[in-house]
Amino acid sequence: MFLDSWPVLAAAALFILISTNLIRRLRSPVASIPGPLYTKFTSLWLMRQEFIANRRPYIHQLHEKYGPVVRLGPNEVSFSSGEAIKEIYASGGSGYDKTEFYTLFKQFGVRTMFSTLVKGDHSQKKRYIAGQYANTNIMRPQVMSGIQDRADVFVQQCRNSAGMSTDAYVSLHCYALDCATHHLFHPHGTHSLEREEDLRLMKELSYHNSLQRYLCQYYFPDIWNFFMKFSKPKRSPDSNDYVLKTNEQSDLGECTLLHKLQASKDFFQKTEMAAECMDHMAAGIDTTGDGLCLLMHQMSLPESQYVQKKLFEEFNQEPDKPLDELPYLDAVVKEGLRCFPPIPMSQPRYVPSGGRTIDGYFVPMGTIVSCQAWTVHRLNEAVYPNGEKFIPERWLEEKGSLERNRLYFAFSSGGRGCTGKHLAIAEMKVLLKEVYSRFTTTVADDMVGSMELSDQVISSRPLDQTCKLVFTEIK
Repeated sequence: MFLDSWPVLAAAALFILISTNLIRRLRSPVASIPGPLYTKFTSLWLMRQEFIANRRPYIHQLHEKYGPVVRLGPNEVSFSSGEAIKEIYASGGSGYDKTEFYTLFKQFGVRTMFSTLVKGDHSQKKRYIAGQYANTNIMRPQVMSGIQDRADVFVQQCRNSAGMSTDAYVSLHCYALDCATHHLFHPHGTHSLEREEDLRLMKELSYHNSLQRYLCQYYFPDIWNFFMKFSKPKRSPDSNDYVLKTNEQSDLGECTLLHKLQASKDFFQKTEMAAECMDHMAAGIDTTGDGLCLLMHQMSLPESQYVQKKLFEEFNQEPDKPLDELPYLDAVVKEGLRCFPPIPMSQPRYVPSGGRTIDGYFVPMGTIVSCQAWTVHRLNEAVYPNGEKFIPERWLEEKGSLERNRLYFAFSSGGRGCTGKHLAIAEMKVLLKEVYSRFTTTVADDMVGSMELSDQVISSRPLDQTCKLVFTEIK
């Protein structure tokens, strides 16, 4: 009798389980937030968008349709307002705790400052690291001279290839790598603009597409761990070796990050030092490299040629003026990072205990909430009119400047914002001044398509990604 009825009982149990789950989701405060109907019940569609590298444009389209608050799934919400940014990323100084997504960014099996989830633990690491990235340290001659040296090599390459189609993607990412390693390891930094063996490191870190692999690790950790028992991929062996060997050096410049970490050896073990340096090196290549690449491509388009002319005029009026006293250069860099934020993706956080009201909606504890710079910088028309357009002049207007800067999300916000922002801005300003005081740039005839941001920072670039520009020396 029992054997005959067990299929019915199993079906009934399954029905009750599914019904209970659906009712719970429908009763959740998240269900009342605007969004597609299916997002009340499942995150599968969002997951699909992530696997096809379409998460960022998908979320952007949802915000265009539903407004500044959008439900992405039964337990995930996206925001695009300044109020939400302040609450999620700056409340209590460091905002909400990071989700397990950041575990994907561990290096050598240990958590770095970036991949640490709990903000208290992050604050402990940051105490030993942030000083090396403070603007006062970046502006020291030991740091700026290294950046200047790398920019001079870049300019010489431009001069050697003047009038010809040049793949700026390669040279700009080499420049970013060389500047980053100078700050991390001087005098043991790379010279990938000049040396083939160092160029190999740049390609290893920048020319790959690991999005799907990382997402499998994130969503299906048990399956991933099972397969990793039989195969342990080593994505960047040469870069790992370089960092580990450099980690053993003791003659480091006092402005370098590794020097600071070695001086804090009571807090950082050797593997942790190597992990931090590897993390900063990899991040420095793609963020600064992509930011410069996308900005220079934009400036090389016909509609932005006037920007090059205005930069040239500013550089040549007072050629010895410090970088931080060049307002138009500052406006160009800010607008480039607004239009093309190097990390355009969502930055997920967990809502703390007790839940929070964000942008007028109560969001329960444990819900994943996030903002993405791509949407924040484009859909707040009251702050950034014509947000889709590249208009550096908007940053020169006194009216609305406070709100523009408050909503600026290129480097995230709060205590867990990008530590390396001052280094990145210095690198960008030095290179742009050296290039556009000597050259004009145009998009090469053999440039196929246009430059596009990768959907996720972890996907990097496909092997065929290029940014073909022509550098013409100004007579």
